[in-house]
Amino acid sequence: MKTPFYTSIFLVLCSFLLLRSAAAQTIVQGRITDKSDKQAVIGATVIEQDKDKRTVTGVSTDINGNFAIRISNTNNKLVVSSIGYKTFTSGPIGKQTTINVVLEPSASSLGEVNITASKTVSTGGLNISKRNSTAATATLNAKDVEDLAVSSIDQALQGRLSGVDFGTTSGDPGAGMSIRIRGTSSITGNANPMIVLDGMPYETEIPADFNFGTADDQGYAQLLNIAPSDIKDITVLKDAATTALWGSRAANGVLIINTKRGTIGKPVITYNFKGSVSVQPNPIPLLSGDQYSMLIPEEFMNATGVPLDFLGNSGQNKAFQYDPSDPFYYYNYSNNTDWAGLVTRNGTIQDHNMSISGGGEKARYYASVGYYNNLGTTVGTALNRLTSKINLDYIVSEKLRFRTDLTYTHVVNNLNYSSGIRDIAFRKMPNMSPYLYDEYGTLTSAYFSPESNIQGKYSSTYNPLAMANEGSSKLYGERITPKFSVIYDVIPNVLQSTFDVQFDINNTKSKTFLPQIATGRPSTDVNVNRATDNDGDSYNIASKFNLIYTPRFNSDKHQLSALMSFQTNESRSASYGVTSTNTASSYLQDPSVPSLVNIDGLNLQSTQGLSRDIGLLAQAQYEYLDRYIISLNARMDGNSKFGPDNRYGIFPGISGRWRVSGEPFMKKTTKFIDELSVRFSYGASGKAPGGSYFNTYKPLDWSYAGRAAIVPTNMELSSLKWETVVGKNLGFNLVLLKNRITLDAEIYQNTTKDMYYPGLNISTVTGFNKIDMNVGTMDNDGWELSLYTVPLKTKDWTVNFDFNIARNTNSMRSISDFYPRESSVGVPAQGNYKSYLILGNPFGSYYGFKFKGVYKDKAATVARDQDGKPIIGPNGQTIYMRYNYPQVDYVFQPGDAMYEDVNKDGNIDYMDMVYLGNGVPKFVGGFGPTISYKGGIKLSVFFSYRLGYQIVNLARMNTTRMYNWDNQSAAVLSRWRKPGDITNMPRALYNEGYNWLGSDRYVEDASFYRLSAVNISYSLKNSVVKRLRLSSLRFNLTGQNLFTWTKYTGQNPDVNTAGSSNPFSYPKDNALTPLSRTFTLGVTAGF
Repeated sequence: MKTPFYTSIFLVLCSFLLLRSAAAQTIVQGRITDKSDKQAVIGATVIEQDKDKRTVTGVSTDINGNFAIRISNTNNKLVVSSIGYKTFTSGPIGKQTTINVVLEPSASSLGEVNITASKTVSTGGLNISKRNSTAATATLNAKDVEDLAVSSIDQALQGRLSGVDFGTTSGDPGAGMSIRIRGTSSITGNANPMIVLDGMPYETEIPADFNFGTADDQGYAQLLNIAPSDIKDITVLKDAATTALWGSRAANGVLIINTKRGTIGKPVITYNFKGSVSVQPNPIPLLSGDQYSMLIPEEFMNATGVPLDFLGNSGQNKAFQYDPSDPFYYYNYSNNTDWAGLVTRNGTIQDHNMSISGGGEKARYYASVGYYNNLGTTVGTALNRLTSKINLDYIVSEKLRFRTDLTYTHVVNNLNYSSGIRDIAFRKMPNMSPYLYDEYGTLTSAYFSPESNIQGKYSSTYNPLAMANEGSSKLYGERITPKFSVIYDVIPNVLQSTFDVQFDINNTKSKTFLPQIATGRPSTDVNVNRATDNDGDSYNIASKFNLIYTPRFNSDKHQLSALMSFQTNESRSASYGVTSTNTASSYLQDPSVPSLVNIDGLNLQSTQGLSRDIGLLAQAQYEYLDRYIISLNARMDGNSKFGPDNRYGIFPGISGRWRVSGEPFMKKTTKFIDELSVRFSYGASGKAPGGSYFNTYKPLDWSYAGRAAIVPTNMELSSLKWETVVGKNLGFNLVLLKNRITLDAEIYQNTTKDMYYPGLNISTVTGFNKIDMNVGTMDNDGWELSLYTVPLKTKDWTVNFDFNIARNTNSMRSISDFYPRESSVGVPAQGNYKSYLILGNPFGSYYGFKFKGVYKDKAATVARDQDGKPIIGPNGQTIYMRYNYPQVDYVFQPGDAMYEDVNKDGNIDYMDMVYLGNGVPKFVGGFGPTISYKGGIKLSVFFSYRLGYQIVNLARMNTTRMYNWDNQSAAVLSRWRKPGDITNMPRALYNEGYNWLGSDRYVEDASFYRLSAVNISYSLKNSVVKRLRLSSLRFNLTGQNLFTWTKYTGQNPDVNTAGSSNPFSYPKDNALTPLSRTFTLGVTAGF
């Protein structure tokens, strides 16, 4: 009987202890509101304070102003604070379990903008408030672009972040953007910034040896695996002293993306849907079949002097005879086909996202799932994406906290087999039928794809509709990124340690297939039933350990923060590829299917890559009198991509801030000057090569001494140096009139030293034909200006207006003597431009001839000297203008293109080539107002612009050259036809003459202003929403890319001008899918 008795006593004692513990851990709930408008105060800090005014624990209010805090001692007090309000302090909590607080606005409140300014800046180092930051940064709240219909967030950012230029590569679904922060800093043109997601590096590089078919680093969107709806904000780091914090991948700048996390409060479920329709801009007006049929005989007559009928019954002639007695040619070549229209359609977008967030004192969570479907405006293109994300925060104790993040993405991207499908559609013979007519004149369902026609064979003149519908190129992506973080306060509020580890597992597959039906070629042709499969796997593990020291001083005059960080990163990649041709059937698209003719059999490829890097960072920031701030940092990087001599690099930085407005002599200005600061920074940031190894090998196709052998593929270079960007920055911050006006200005100078270039051609006497070298120095100078204003703010109305502009100047300072100074193109042949690397000129400059019009008659072709007098030959004969004498010695005729004879020698050659332009915009930026009424109706309008750059309109060149059997634009209707005609359009001339040399005739000013987005949203009143048993309901109507003001004659002036790995490339418009006008209807419901 004793056992039950003692057991009862034990249970009673346990219950008593539990009750005491529960009593000692009272939960207090409440709501914080604004006294002036009774609205919830979001993000207010609620802390438990003991008798010594020490903080015991604390929480923040959620979006409804609610909080819940576990109190350790009921004799303690609650302290509630928020920027812009007076601090509230309660009496002893006692037995209270509900405390509602009304905060009174502070008389010295700095207002709404100051709340934003008080947030910390995500730089990768110390968590410093924006007010005390010494860095050159720009931040965008993702709410500003949440209603835009985009597949990746970079597509919504053009013009919104000062000093950052976003250039489009294509309007196809999933196409990427080129991103340039303060210009192009590398001679290879590959200068995209480092991406950081939730505090850890995010891999965006595609393995160099992986074959994506028509995709490449630019064409495959870097941020496609990050759902825009999960993003909270984006910060760009621009100055070298700050980018150095992130190490060897950050020399081109850093784009930091923070995703949403849970907050204290009851679960909030949000569903968002966006449905869109996309329409391409008006196409280039092209010749009809009838007009084309008149052009071609004229071309032939001008070139040969005989009519096209001279060819008799050849296929070339039959295509224009329209003889009913020959039904094949009559029906299949007597059409008015709009090929561009056939491969163009209206696109559609569906974007669904559902999320849940909430949490209590110990745990907070955010989880989302999304589905995105985009049917592209070019036939055959589409994108499907499934995303899911979970972010968890858990507080174990006052000292220990955990964070766990998990992201999964599945992507299927349908592309055209040929990226030039629209260019072919522009040039395809319009009198041809897309479908085959039989001998009775009946249209069949078979594509009309003759093996050969007067335009040539498959490779350049395929049936674009057949290629769009039947050719296949698909990209499949699976990516999972788990991340785990531990935060431990070794000494609360003094010494904190953090540890983060992230695994990034990414698999990308590409499958392409070109069926016989899309080519018209016989089944034995090498291009028929061509199948490729490529599989690329990458695995990346990154870790970061931080020690953060923030000592407390007896005086408020001094503030010090210090950081030590050790970071590691390991990247592994492997790719496998197989290609086969002539598979047994167009329905058997696997390359393992045996070939009908076994021309080459299977072509197998594989690559592997491994790289490691480590970084050790030290950073400290000291503040004195809240006016003088100095920050020092130094980072040592080690990277396996270098040889042993220069594997490690040290990159220092120093920056500072002087708060002028805090000086005693500025006291009289406090009524209208809220903040006036001057910032400076100086630092260096290193950049490693792109490949995984500094020395590589490959197997031979034949044996040596009866054994298999391998040979080195490159010269081992142990002394290659780090490419280093040394940057200087001077910043200026001004806030006026209670935050109604905020002005940020930056002046910078960045110098890239020891520019790295892979694959420089060298003499083969070394045993190799290429070498990697450090080749020179490049400068990027410029300035940036951002203006944020609140012209109107009343109880009902708020009007904001933002504006930013940036100017970048690029120039080459020095080039190695081993590096070529010009492109391999000699005197430009038809359609080509010459590129030079000239010291003092911008990277990406190109050169050619000056187009002066058309020779109207024979007299106009007479060569003239500097005085304008005719040039007379040694025998007294009249000299007429020639091209490239004596190598070519073509004599210009009436109706030919006229080029400026710069040196007046009567000969158009390389001596007459001049600078024509470059693709570096002089100014980039954006501006627009946001108007809200009673917080329920909101209208935002945003314009973006790029000014002062030139591109080659290759589409116009191809459709106005009148040189072969290609269709041409309607502009050629004004062509020269007879002596005396005054026009700028040369004569039609089949396969003769030099009417489309690389000249300024095709170089156009691509400057533009674009109405990028107009969005109007309406949030229903709470009374209405409650009747629907919802917590919120908002509708929005959005238009994107609505109007573009430009002198450019093509469909889209916003082409990729960032360059490529070829330093002699120049920006060109080759008729890729243009940006579309997109109209979106969206709804967001909260439950």
